[in-house]
Amino acid sequence: MLIPTNLLKDKKILLGVTGSIAIYKSLELIRLLTKAGAEVRVVMTQSAKKFITPLTFETLTSNKVLDDTNEDWSNDFNHIKIGEWADLFVIAPASANTIAKLANAIADNMLLQCALAYEDKKLLAPSANTNMLYNPITQANLKMLALANYELIDTQTKELACKTEGNGAMAEPLEIFWQIAKALMSDEFWSDRRVIVTGGGTVEKIDDVRYISNFSSGKMASALAIALYCKGADVNLISTRRENDLPLDIHTIDVDDTHEMLEYLTDSIRIAKKGKLSKPSLMNSEQIQLIQKKPYLFMAAAISDYIPKFAQEGKLKKATLGEEWDLKLTQNVDVLDLIDKTDITTIGFKAEMDAQNAHKNATNMLDKKELDAVCLNILKDSSSFGSDTNKVEFIKADKIESIADADKLSVAYEILEHAKDI
Repeated sequence: MLIPTNLLKDKKILLGVTGSIAIYKSLELIRLLTKAGAEVRVVMTQSAKKFITPLTFETLTSNKVLDDTNEDWSNDFNHIKIGEWADLFVIAPASANTIAKLANAIADNMLLQCALAYEDKKLLAPSANTNMLYNPITQANLKMLALANYELIDTQTKELACKTEGNGAMAEPLEIFWQIAKALMSDEFWSDRRVIVTGGGTVEKIDDVRYISNFSSGKMASALAIALYCKGADVNLISTRRENDLPLDIHTIDVDDTHEMLEYLTDSIRIAKKGKLSKPSLMNSEQIQLIQKKPYLFMAAAISDYIPKFAQEGKLKKATLGEEWDLKLTQNVDVLDLIDKTDITTIGFKAEMDAQNAHKNATNMLDKKELDAVCLNILKDSSSFGSDTNKVEFIKADKIESIADADKLSVAYEILEHAKDI
């Protein structure tokens, strides 16, 4: 996914790094953050210097590194003021030793002092050997931090530095990046709202090795899913094709043909429209009933208009078919007609190459399908499919709003802003 250079423009991030072999991932994290327009400052422990020198971080951030040796009270280069400067404090990697000290409010180094003084939400990306991570005391420390304004980023299972396979490796830089983006960009309107996104062109089988499909790449649907995730929504992406590096918290369902798409979409809509969420209280065993926000559906999938009348088992042989072969097609079901659109805000997507009739066709779709809005994309030619940019017109019954040509993630954010006004 192409990350816009202004995604985190003017955001200020304080990155704490501790003594862990995973510190090399922090360099890639800084690259992602700065490329997205954020300003990054680094505070590091003495143990972290055993792995990477401050000069490396200073080169990547263009900012001086704060550590135990250089605190300055004549400016903002100290453990109080630097926290006031930051929009978000992230500790990645966080060693088991640092986790233990944080949980007990110990502040015997500069990073810990910054953490203790920082009063807003903090992100913590642990990195430890499996046994160290699952030590009961470490687990208790993590639970304590989760209750103390720390948001924990899950570790992953892989081969660790100690050459053993297990859980404890720090999350990948891109996953941490998206968690940071979510922490900085969360929107009350979308937060905890259930949203379904469909994407990609359906794959309709001719036989076991051939199919009918279209050029839809699923990139716009992936961009919408990421934008919604960053806004705090509970996202379910149902798609035939999608980006591989989506945030892990996005629930994905990979499908092939129309009937599979319809089956999972119907189930997802039913679940999304449940009137109330029930969630256990941390204070007692009673259940708190939460009123569910009205869900949204972004129908960006390109459903085949026609499908093979009969799908052949095995592989068709040209020796059997002869010099000519007529493939019989039948009109496909209309997914937007079949789904239940009551109590769910539904936004359709329409790609048109006929510029003269595009708006008329989109308006007809809006009326006939009983949609709340349509995103119209007027294509120049087939080369427009699979590109990293898009240009959309957001059409409602009473208004048409143009979204300028830009990378698809930026377009997705614009679509969400217009969708809030429905």
